[in-house]
Amino acid sequence: MSGPGATLVIGATGTTGRRVVAGLVAEGHQVTAAGRRATPVPGARAVRFDWDEPETHGGALAGNSRVYLVPPVGASHPEAVMLPFLRQARAAGVRRAVLLSSSAIPAGGPAAGRVHQALPGLFEEWAVLRPSWFMQNFTGSHSHARTIREDGVILTAAGDGRVGFVDAADIAAVAVRAVADVRAPCADLVLTGPQALSHDDVAAIITEVTGRPVTHRRLTFERFRDHLTAEVPLEYAGMLAEMDHAIAAGAEDRTTDTVRRITGRPPRSLRTVVEEEAARSR
Repeated sequence: MSGPGATLVIGATGTTGRRVVAGLVAEGHQVTAAGRRATPVPGARAVRFDWDEPETHGGALAGNSRVYLVPPVGASHPEAVMLPFLRQARAAGVRRAVLLSSSAIPAGGPAAGRVHQALPGLFEEWAVLRPSWFMQNFTGSHSHARTIREDGVILTAAGDGRVGFVDAADIAAVAVRAVADVRAPCADLVLTGPQALSHDDVAAIITEVTGRPVTHRRLTFERFRDHLTAEVPLEYAGMLAEMDHAIAAGAEDRTTDTVRRITGRPPRSLRTVVEEEAARSR
C-alpha cells in the first residue's frame, strides 16, 4: 500500500458497504464511513457524503489513502459525478480505488463501465469488482424480495437464462482484500457464487426453505421495464431490462473462482443465504 491513511467507504450502510466497513474494522484498519446521513458505524468515523452534493466530497476524502466506490443508485451516467470526484481524490492523496460495478457491464460499457475504463489511468493501485447479480435481491428490500413477500412471484425478462448469483458477504470479503492487501489487484474481477441458477431454480429453493410457494413469472422486455419504473427512472429501467434479455441469451451463465482465489474460501450458496434469512425472520 502506498502511504498511510484510512479507507473511505462510500455507501457505508448499504448492502456491500456495511459489510466492507465491518471487515476492515475487524482487521484493525481505519475506516471513514460515508453516507448521505453520516450514520454512526461501529469502529469507523462517520462523514456525510452525497454524490450530488460536491461540497460534501472534500471533507469525506480528508485523511484517506484508499476508497471503496459504490456508484450513485439508479444513475445511468454516473461518470458525470464520479470522474470529477476521482480526480479530486487523487489530488487529495488517495492512492488506491476499488470500484463496485457489475458482471454485466464491461469496461467502457454503460453506467459504471465508463468509470471502470478511466480508473487505471487515474490510479496506479486499483481494482474493479464485477459481481454477478446479488443473492440479497431475493431477501432484502429489492423489488424481487418485495414481490416474493407480497405475491409469491419473481418477475423477470430473463426466461430460462441462468445466473451465477453471488452473496454480498462474498463481494465484501473480496473488496476488503482488494482495499487492504499490500499489493492491489490492478484487475477486473468477475465474482459469482458456486453455481449458475435459473430464476425457476431460485423460486424452487426459496419454496423448499421457507415452505411458502414461490414461482417465476416470465415477462416481456416492455412489461419488465415498465414494472421497474415504479422504483427507478425509465432510462435506468430500460438498461436493467436489457440485462435481463442478455441473461435469457446466456450472458450470465458462468461461474468463476475469484472468491476462492482472493479470500481463500469457497463462495456461499443461495440455499445457505436463504436459510440464514429465514432463520432471522422467525
